[in-house]
Amino acid sequence: MTGSETARPDSAAADPSAPPTRVACLQLSPAAAELAINRRLAERAIGTAARAGAQVIVLPELMTTGYHLTSAESVALAEPAAGPGVTSWIKALEGHPAVVVGGFCERGQDGEIYNSAAMVSSDGLLSVYRKTHLWGEEHRLFRPGDEAPPVVDTRWGRVGMAICYDLFFPEVTRGMALAGAQLLAVPTNSPSTGARSPGSRAPADGIGHTVARAAAYLNRVYIAVCDRHGDERGHTWTARSSVIDPEGEFLAGPVGYEQQLLLADCDLPEANRKRWNGTDNNALADRRPELYGALVAPVGSAVRPVGEAAAR
Repeated sequence: MTGSETARPDSAAADPSAPPTRVACLQLSPAAAELAINRRLAERAIGTAARAGAQVIVLPELMTTGYHLTSAESVALAEPAAGPGVTSWIKALEGHPAVVVGGFCERGQDGEIYNSAAMVSSDGLLSVYRKTHLWGEEHRLFRPGDEAPPVVDTRWGRVGMAICYDLFFPEVTRGMALAGAQLLAVPTNSPSTGARSPGSRAPADGIGHTVARAAAYLNRVYIAVCDRHGDERGHTWTARSSVIDPEGEFLAGPVGYEQQLLLADCDLPEANRKRWNGTDNNALADRRPELYGALVAPVGSAVRPVGEAAAR
């Protein structure tokens, strides 16, 4: 299933007696430009999560290489999806019927370098997504992806992939909800600012969680945001991984500035129910797509001024 397909707006839930899906976020601290170290770190953490019963396991963004790379390092360290980094996740799942979603520095068949996420099971590679919304210095290192995030039918449910800054674009999360996603797995490297705007009542570094909670609530889906922790070449991360339910509530996290294994049991078929509680209103069926053309128009395109329609 891809991001271009349309989900039924209020499809029936699966067998209510079915056990929930256990979702894990592995908040780790990959080392910049240390491929072997990061492989071992991921392998151990995946094994720990799988033994704890996790069925969907999420790793941070750019788990294979670390984040703060030079241009030369990104080129030298990039691997194809069939390379040692992603393949090591597959091997770590041997004997475990789980899936892993994690970030890696990808060398595409076109020779370009991408900030990507892979979804794998013990049977092999299931899907690859290339980050479409690049943040800051990422523009120096990576080419943005040209395809919408995929939604993959797994044995545990329908799982979509996005990466970090993608969450700040509601078109992305809504697209995956329309494609039938029940869980959005979001590898993340969220930089810590360590400060608030003057007069702000929001906690430092807290807005990303507000965005994720809003996306989960507005689309009636689960979201697993897997951040990283630690310092990397003078940069600190928010280390605020979390699993959020369709009501926008935290099921696990956000956690503090240390290595963590977050586990949350998620009733993924609940994400098929798009009606707001106690109402006949439906998060997807009540949309008015015929009015939303401006949402996909390029910035600066002509938009009818307020009042013009009334004046006609």
